[in-house]
Amino acid sequence: MKKKSSIIKISIIGVITIIGLILSFCTFHIGLTTFKSFSSAIKLGLDLKGGVYAVYEMDSAEDTTNLSSRMAGTRTRLENLLTKKGYTEATVVREGTTRLRVEVPDVDDPGNIFDIIGKPAELKFVLNKADGTTEEVLTGKNVLSAEATYDAQNNNGYVVMLSLDNAGTEAFSKATSENIGQTMSIISTVDGDETVISSPKIEVAITNGQAIINGMEDLTAAQNLADQITSGQFEVKLSLLESSTVSPTLGEKALLYGVIAGIVGLVLVMAFLIWRYRMLGVVASMALLLYAALMLLFLAILPWVQLTLPGIAGIILSIGMAVDANVIIYERIKDEYRNGKSMLAASHAGFKKATKAIIDSNVTTIIAGVVLWIFGTGSIRGFALTLLVGILLSLFSAMFITRKLVKYFMTLLPESPKAFSLVRGKDYEQKAEELADSQTEMPIETVEVPQGEVAHENI
Repeated sequence: MKKKSSIIKISIIGVITIIGLILSFCTFHIGLTTFKSFSSAIKLGLDLKGGVYAVYEMDSAEDTTNLSSRMAGTRTRLENLLTKKGYTEATVVREGTTRLRVEVPDVDDPGNIFDIIGKPAELKFVLNKADGTTEEVLTGKNVLSAEATYDAQNNNGYVVMLSLDNAGTEAFSKATSENIGQTMSIISTVDGDETVISSPKIEVAITNGQAIINGMEDLTAAQNLADQITSGQFEVKLSLLESSTVSPTLGEKALLYGVIAGIVGLVLVMAFLIWRYRMLGVVASMALLLYAALMLLFLAILPWVQLTLPGIAGIILSIGMAVDANVIIYERIKDEYRNGKSMLAASHAGFKKATKAIIDSNVTTIIAGVVLWIFGTGSIRGFALTLLVGILLSLFSAMFITRKLVKYFMTLLPESPKAFSLVRGKDYEQKAEELADSQTEMPIETVEVPQGEVAHENI
């Protein structure tokens, strides 16, 4: 029963691996629906697919006081805005003293994002007092964040949720507390054109620093306004100077050559594993193929991934770490087997003793990847992200998939001299020969003894 169960489980894992590989590289057309392969769904960086660039210049009417620090702050906010929109590989650099150059790879609709950046909204909260006068309570500079959402609780439809800083919270609290029953107009100014977004009536004092802009037509309108408000927090006002498309910097065939190199390397690694560990090498190769399919899946579905050459380097490094884990496990299994344990017991003990070493080596790499992700920018963060995804998947592959496959294969192999050589060549063959010798019948020598003494056998 155990052998039958193991065969079924190995077959299931094999089928899943084959399906994963097919979905990784093949695109299907089912009726009117097109299923993209995992590999084709991965967003590519500027060096592999190209993208767009734009140059922004500070508005000539802007004050030049503390210009260097304000431009640096604007660059950081602009980069954060692009990252928030999913363009993690976007780069923002300074050109001279008053210009910023933005490069965004693999953009489907560049006009939309550049319009948002190039035309930031200036937001004002204006209190309409009972005596007919108006008072500006706060501006977009007091807004910490702006998020589009659906307010089902208060039946306000699509809204923009605003979070205010300490100064804005204090001013807003005072204005709403002293003017209950009055209205407060929320005014957005884009290119000098003022638009009253909403004029809600103050019914209660708002003291928690959270405000809502309602009256949005749909989620797209709410998201555009939220992005405009975010860009309105720039330290200096920007205007679009020029924009254009960028061709792949490494040539159109760079990605194809990279994929070919990756496949060749994977095949060579699998061949080495099979030559070095025989049946265990086959197990590791199956786990490695499933790992590759899972890697492509996660790269395709994670919104922060845009693959560049540094990102490919992170993938290759993580594959090496996955193979390294298998080598550590198999060497421990060999050591346990040499000490006289059965194949199944040796595999169990080998995994148990190798676990700590594998986790320690991977944790140090994970720490390095996290540091690169936190403090790095652009392609460095892309490398860190693919490395982290690969390391976590390699841990899962080595500690779960490989472990289960080894267990199932060991169940199928009988405890016999011939079975030892199926697992690993010379070391196991030597022990197989010793076991075979111990099972060979030795000649029996009969000795005649005087009458009355007990005869015995010499073996």
